[in-house]
Amino acid sequence: MTSVNLGSCFQTSVINKDSRSRSRPISRFLSPGSKSLQIPSVHQKQRKPMSSIYAVLTKEETLQEDQQKPTFDFKSYMLQKANSVNKALDAAVSLKEPAKIHESMRYSLLAGGKRVRPVLCLAACDLVGGSESMALPAACAVEMIHTMSLIHDDLPCMDNDDLRRGKPTNHIVFGEDVAVLAGDALLSFAFEHIAVSTIHVSPHRIVRAVGELAKAIGAEGLVAGQVVDICSEGLSEVGLEQLEFIHIHKTAKLLEGAVVLGAILGGGTDEEVEKLRKYARSIGLLFQVVDDILDVTKSSQELGKTAGKDLVADKATYPRLMGIEKSREFAERLLNEAKDLLSGFDQEKAAPLIALANYIAYRQN
Repeated sequence: MTSVNLGSCFQTSVINKDSRSRSRPISRFLSPGSKSLQIPSVHQKQRKPMSSIYAVLTKEETLQEDQQKPTFDFKSYMLQKANSVNKALDAAVSLKEPAKIHESMRYSLLAGGKRVRPVLCLAACDLVGGSESMALPAACAVEMIHTMSLIHDDLPCMDNDDLRRGKPTNHIVFGEDVAVLAGDALLSFAFEHIAVSTIHVSPHRIVRAVGELAKAIGAEGLVAGQVVDICSEGLSEVGLEQLEFIHIHKTAKLLEGAVVLGAILGGGTDEEVEKLRKYARSIGLLFQVVDDILDVTKSSQELGKTAGKDLVADKATYPRLMGIEKSREFAERLLNEAKDLLSGFDQEKAAPLIALANYIAYRQN
């Protein structure tokens, strides 16, 4: 069931790993009344030579200290969590009558994918002291909604795509009518699944989580980004601020919802929830910046979806407005900002979220 490919997560990068700049919202880089990007200069902090630290240790003590340092196996973590999510999704959306609609729902829902959003939900829950069982239904719900957005996004009336995750899109296989209904069914079932299947969590927190998720995908969230994106196609005057609005709402809001749901259901404090919300916004925008870069630098075979479609649709993208190199610099700033927001948490528990931020930045598809 799992099709997560993480073997080269941190190898070839779409952004410059050598940069150590810190991120700010892209609108802050705009000079007043201008749509051009002003990249601020960033000075690196001088670090003490490593020899000054190890000079007081013997060779044996140094080796022993290195051996005692715990290592986080990101690939194993993602495979294990994705496997849990896939099993839960398979059980939640089973084959039943009417067969056609359930086949269509399962076709896209179980088509693979990296399961980044549900894993973010589970990792955030664990970070604030919760258990996987508390957030698993919400993690599945987020993936159901993400799948709905992909099914609808691929429709002829939207992006008109015929390839998704290396397979024919839902409407190509089942027809446009069934594809629309499959997306609708996944959307409604997502909320039912949270409400009915969440265990060991207070009703207050479940209701709060449902409200967060609804807001993330409605007219103030994902839908808002989709609408502005559609209305911006072919317009020459689309600037960076409008592009940021599109992607914060179209992409980042659902990633934000995944993280915030995990934090709420895991029993996080208001302060922890808000810090993780900001982290999620940074990686959400980072996800889209990287997506824009990959769209113009990778092939359809490498991506598992149609490459260059934004260029064909005359859409505003970060590479188009900023160029590839400045897009990579901006991605690096967002990555560093996300990591900074996790600095106040237990770093062992924060390791999955740090690794996920790196993965989003350095992914190749």
